[in-house]
Amino acid sequence: MAEAVAASSDWQRYARQIRYAPFGLDGQRRLAQSQVLICGCGALGNMLAQLLVRAGVGRVRIVDRDVVDLTNIHRQLLFDESDAAQGLPKAVAAAEKLRRINTEVQIEPMVADINPSTILRFCEGVHCIVDGTDNFETRFLINEAAVRLGIPWVYGGCLGAEGQTMTIVPGKTGCLRCLMPACPP
Repeated sequence: MAEAVAASSDWQRYARQIRYAPFGLDGQRRLAQSQVLICGCGALGNMLAQLLVRAGVGRVRIVDRDVVDLTNIHRQLLFDESDAAQGLPKAVAAAEKLRRINTEVQIEPMVADINPSTILRFCEGVHCIVDGTDNFETRFLINEAAVRLGIPWVYGGCLGAEGQTMTIVPGKTGCLRCLMPACPP
C-alpha cells in the first residue's frame, strides 16, 4: 500500500503541499516512502495520526495498550460512542478510522504496552517516532531507543492548557535526558 502512495500518478490529494516550493513533489514522494511510529493514541496521538495519514506518510505504526472509553470521546477525535461501547483497543479503532481517511496509507495497529522489552521491536524499520504518550517513563524509553538506533523523534506533551514539543535528532541535537535527567515530579 505504501508503494501505491509513493508511485501514485494521482497526486491531486496532496496538490497543496506539493505546491509549497520547499516541499514539492520530491518531498511528497519521500513522505510516501517513510514509516512513522506513533507511541500512544490518546488526544495527542489521535491528532498526530490524522495529520500524518492525511499528509500521505506511507506507513504508520500505532502502539497503544488502552481501550476506548466514553471519557475519551470529547478530546480523542478518531473515536466515537460505538468504539467505547465495544471497548475497542485504541490502536485498532484509530486504524479503522484512519484507513477511511486515506486508503493508500498502510496502518499497523499494535495493542501492546511500551516497555523496555518491547520498545526496540516497535522501532524496527521506522524513520521517525512521534510521542503521543502521557508519562515520562515511557518518553525516556522512547528517547533511549531513538538515541540508540539513531532515529529522529518528536517529544510532545500537554498538561492542562499548556504543551511542549521538542524535535530530537540523535547525533545532532540534545536528547530528552539532556534536557531532563530525571522524570519531573
